[in-house]
Parts: sequence; structure tokens; C-alpha cells
Amino acid sequence: MYKRILVATDGSTLSKKAVTSAIGMAATCGAELIAIKVFPCYPQAYFEGSIPLSIEDVSRVEKQWAVAAQETVDAIVKSAKSKTVQAKGITTKSDVVSDAIISAAKKHNADLIIMASHGRKGIKRLLLGSETQQVLTHSHIPVLVLR
Repeated sequence: MYKRILVATDGSTLSKKAVTSAIGMAATCGAELIAIKVFPCYPQAYFEGSIPLSIEDVSRVEKQWAVAAQETVDAIVKSAKSKTVQAKGITTKSDVVSDAIISAAKKHNADLIIMASHGRKGIKRLLLGSETQQVLTHSHIPVLVLR
């Protein structure tokens, strides 16, 4: 059925449940699992009253985010392999999470994208946006959304 499943995680509890489901589905299908964690670029805008950080401080913060992202996907790979699922973890830096997920799915020839949805409604959805909704509307690869 599926040969390669990409699962997106943000490290949240809800996202961890989606990862568990993705590992189970990959095991059932005999598919390879690709875990992705997208981390942000450090904001470079300077607002009135803010303290601009040096280039070294920005680099340090971005490196911490990259290390944390790698630790997240490494844990997923370890969990998948304990269930005899072939897996690899990837991280990427992007301010547009949905685009990064779709690009990774295309690059790694994924047959399916699995993600969690927080199910925000009303003003929270308007203000916070929905990366899952963006992936659903822009991906040409099937997307399984878990709540």
C-alpha cells in the first residue's frame, strides 16, 4: 500500500500520538518512515524597545533549535526501529512549516504525509494559523490528519 510515510512532528503531546500512529501504520504496511521536524529561523526584525542580538547569539539560538529538532527525530527513529520499522529523521530550518513539509515529502518520494491537528477554532485559528490546513490544501500527496 504505502512504501514511504512522512510524519511531521512539533514535539507536542498531540504530535507524539500522531508519530505513534505513523509508526504503527508503517509497520503494518512494511513502509519506511521519515520523521521531520521543522525549526524556525531566528526573527531578524527589530521592534521598538527590543534588544537586537548579535550574529553570534542568533547563531547560538538557531544551533540550539537545530540540536533539539535532531534529538526529537532521533527519538522517533529509535522508537520506529524498536518496532522493526525502517526509519530516518530529517530536520529543516524554515519559517513556512507547511512548505517545508511538502517539499520534504516530494524530495523523499513519500506516498503519505501524517500530521496531527490541534483543532483550533475561531480567533485562535485565525491568529495562530494552521500548518496542517496549509499542508492539506497545497499537497498533491495524500495527507492523513490525526486529532
